[in-house]
Amino acid sequence: MDEAALDTLFRNARTPGRWTETPVEQTVLQQLYELVKLGPTSGNCQPARFVFLQSRDSRERLRPALSAGNVEGALDAPVLVIVAHDPFFFDNMPRLHPDEEARSWFAADHGFAEETAFRNASIQGGYMILAARALGLDVWPMSGFDNHKVDEIILAGCGWRSNFLIGLGYAEGGPDRPRAPRLGFDEACMLL
Repeated sequence: MDEAALDTLFRNARTPGRWTETPVEQTVLQQLYELVKLGPTSGNCQPARFVFLQSRDSRERLRPALSAGNVEGALDAPVLVIVAHDPFFFDNMPRLHPDEEARSWFAADHGFAEETAFRNASIQGGYMILAARALGLDVWPMSGFDNHKVDEIILAGCGWRSNFLIGLGYAEGGPDRPRAPRLGFDEACMLL
């Protein structure tokens, strides 16, 4: 990967302060998922589920669940993604991991299944952030919201459980403030 790609994915990528009104086409969202699904998950379990809220009305439904600091960014984003997981992801295991009876690993232990689903869907949400940046989208990940309300408002009929939100679109102008500090290698890493 060249330096320009690293700049796009990490060094120059910033949370947008404002969004343009440029829509994110459905073909871009499909291309985004086609990249995300290729990222590795344990046992190829692929528990993440993504709900793309494209209309202002669909995003507006989440207003009661959003923390005050996220309302404007979430509602103004051309697309708001609910990154969720399917607690019964293991029902797809015979197709996703066909060389073993992988379904039984999770079906017999719902605590283990939930832990696996949450962890791997979180990883897949991270893939979505990087894939979106690679496709030229700006990204605003959010955790300031009430998961139970999101699940009740949007996900009640399907049984999926929300994890975090991602605003997708195209930033208007540069970031509003300098990049926040990051921990140094010696503070965040341990070599044994």
